[in-house]
Amino acid sequence: MRALTGIKPTAMPHIGNLLGMIEPALRLQDQHEAYYFIADYHALTTLHDRERMSQYTREVAATWLALGLDPRRTALFAQSDVPEVTELAWLLACVTGIGGLERAHAYKSAQADGRDINVATFLYPVLMAADILIYDSNLVPVGRDQKQHVEMARDMAAAFNSRFGEVFVLPEPLIRDDVATIPGLDGRKMSKSYANTIEVWLPQKALRKKLMGIVTDSKGVDDVKDPDTCNVFGLYKHFASPAQQAALAARYRAPGLGYGHAKQELFEVMDARFAPARERYDALMADGAEIEAVLLDGARRARTVASGVLTRARTAVGLGAAPRAPIL
Repeated sequence: MRALTGIKPTAMPHIGNLLGMIEPALRLQDQHEAYYFIADYHALTTLHDRERMSQYTREVAATWLALGLDPRRTALFAQSDVPEVTELAWLLACVTGIGGLERAHAYKSAQADGRDINVATFLYPVLMAADILIYDSNLVPVGRDQKQHVEMARDMAAAFNSRFGEVFVLPEPLIRDDVATIPGLDGRKMSKSYANTIEVWLPQKALRKKLMGIVTDSKGVDDVKDPDTCNVFGLYKHFASPAQQAALAARYRAPGLGYGHAKQELFEVMDARFAPARERYDALMADGAEIEAVLLDGARRARTVASGVLTRARTAVGLGAAPRAPIL
């Protein structure tokens, strides 16, 4: 079984990325052949700054490695280092109807926000489908909000297969129901679009300051509180042990706990969780040679698989197994 997922380099990865996608993906590398990519082509729909693109790409790669990705077992690579994916996206676009793309979440969200919409935003699901299908992916660990993209990839694969024969594997989304929605600083879903994220690699002081800004209700220290409706506890439960969760929940339900106390508890469990990995992350970012070597090797392995799948697709539609004049 082969697993695939990707993350856009549009900012430092945040807690929502970690819990919704990165951690499930890291667990899959123990039982599956894994291909994980940095979605820089996708990032170009909104990010038009080459220095930031380069920086964010390194940050995403360092995040994967610091949190436990094993590059000996898992191919980690930049999307743009596998150009075969863009050719496959065109082949898929030729069997994809406009109506389905108009219903895509990313396009509808851009419309609702009144943003300028480029063609790449509209075609975003087609490129994502190519990302998935070109590696014969069986499982795609995603947040619940990305499930639609995997379903659209299945639809495109099925449409292609029905016209040209059995070319593509039909992928399945892998979703952790317990972290379907991670609350951000303001209580809404944690998202870069809402500017309410908690970045994974914040230094201790910056992390504590950010956590102290989590929005809560106006109840005072002597008021009893409901942990199940509190944004602070909503994050705490993802980092604390069952015993720690039970103890803090009991304090919520009795007088004497202020939200500042709860935020301090959250800071302590999060800092304990990330401190060792933060050292590894900082070392990787200080010397980019290891990151570059990992990405180069990952791209080589990814292109080996991608070229084989693209050859199947080209042959199926009558283009020939490869261009007639390959670049030597």
